[in-house]
Amino acid sequence: MIEGKEKTTVPIPSVGADGEQPISNYTTSIITADSNEINPQFSEIEDDFDEIQRRIARMNDPSYLNAITMTELFDTVYHDAEPIIDKLLFPGLYIFAGAPKKGKSYVMLQMAYQICTGSPLWGHPVRQGPCLYLALEDKFSRLQRRLYQMYGTNPTDQLYLAVLAKQIGEGLEQQIEGFVREHPGTQLVIIDTLQKVRSGKSSARNEYAADYEAMVPLKQLADQLGICIMMVHHTRKQEADDPFDAVSGTNGIHGSVDGTFVFKRSRGQTPTTGTIDVTGRDVAEQRMYMIRDDTTMLWNFDHADTDFWDDPPDPTLEAVASLLSPEQPEWSGTATALVDTLKIDMKPNALSMKLNVNASRLHRDYSIRYKCSRSHAGRSISLKLIAKDA
Repeated sequence: MIEGKEKTTVPIPSVGADGEQPISNYTTSIITADSNEINPQFSEIEDDFDEIQRRIARMNDPSYLNAITMTELFDTVYHDAEPIIDKLLFPGLYIFAGAPKKGKSYVMLQMAYQICTGSPLWGHPVRQGPCLYLALEDKFSRLQRRLYQMYGTNPTDQLYLAVLAKQIGEGLEQQIEGFVREHPGTQLVIIDTLQKVRSGKSSARNEYAADYEAMVPLKQLADQLGICIMMVHHTRKQEADDPFDAVSGTNGIHGSVDGTFVFKRSRGQTPTTGTIDVTGRDVAEQRMYMIRDDTTMLWNFDHADTDFWDDPPDPTLEAVASLLSPEQPEWSGTATALVDTLKIDMKPNALSMKLNVNASRLHRDYSIRYKCSRSHAGRSISLKLIAKDA
């Protein structure tokens, strides 16, 4: 399952701030050695309470801006969303663009089917789950023929298809939200095509703003639901040196999404070949060369311009991972104790910051769930070995 963003180490964050943890509970019991002496620990609690009150008052100021320091940023644990297709597709809003009548729908059906069945796509592992394909330029009979041609008598009840849907801002978001609510674990919603769901209403004064504004509701919805929404779109007729400049419309479309795929198919070749250019916030820019099986219409990966990016090995993370095993699946203690256990030349606060930044990588590459919290007693770290799909 996708893990949401978790903040565990920001020192007493403001109440109600987006994504921040609630105020910690403090005890008011005191033990005094002298009736005239106040317990120092109680003084600290009073100071914390005063600070909390100041922050609440500040947040109620209409001019309040929720900003954190770089130190607080490094002192916070964030968990990135897990990929839906490893190194290719993450939760968020994406564009899949190509020329009309070049087979975009076949590629989209292939992507959805592989995710629904948990089968790797072009050599990339997928996160299995239900998918919804809004084939708004098709009819069910054509979809039936295509899917039978592609996969024969091997249907999946995790792939849902529809040929009618409402427009953006006029009910589409509610339809998608309702589907995801009824089908927990949904990974991908494909909308084929953007033009079919784009409303003509816009408050924008120029084309760039109108294009950007059109995509915002679906971007917000994808983030809210933790799914990928793939919007099928067209490319221009004119050739472009940069394939992403070929996406129809202004840069407001390309700039508003988390990633873009541009599909180009050759003509007059046997077997049919093509390319898929991909770029995004979480994806390294890449060009994949594809070969189509002209019988099944399935696209097979041939090669890429460069190898897909992998993070280089990190000796510190490797050392942390070596602490855990099936026989000893958990470790907890202070940052200082962890430095001593690892026998590394690193300050405890530097180690905790490094692990905060790499919490998602520990989960992804080493199957370790990392947590870090801080109290008056100091900084506490916990590590737990988890199942690969946890």
